[in-house]
Amino acid sequence: MLPGNVNPRQMKAMMKKLGMSVEQIEDVKEIVIKTAKGNYIFSGAEVTAMTMQGVTTYQIVGEPRFEEPVPEIPVDDVVMVASQAGVAEDAAKAALVATRGDIAEAILRLSKHD
Repeated sequence: MLPGNVNPRQMKAMMKKLGMSVEQIEDVKEIVIKTAKGNYIFSGAEVTAMTMQGVTTYQIVGEPRFEEPVPEIPVDDVVMVASQAGVAEDAAKAALVATRGDIAEAILRLSKHD
């Protein structure tokens, strides 16, 4: 990737003249990128920070895994689903998590198991 026969030492000197610095960030354990649709999690990724003209850019090298967010289920919803479906609150909460907080779908799922 280096142009011509530029050795790393010359490249480093050229970068310094241009006001660029590149730094490897050591001992990275985990990087999490949170989005509305879920989280991208990089475990043990390699991270390089490059600063040029006062702006720092980070490069992540590694394989991410994607995790969908677990919805927060209000206690009132759990109680309502449990009473409507005639099940324990633990089962009602599990159904609400599985249906991503959809009360009607959770009640229908629990009612079908009767």
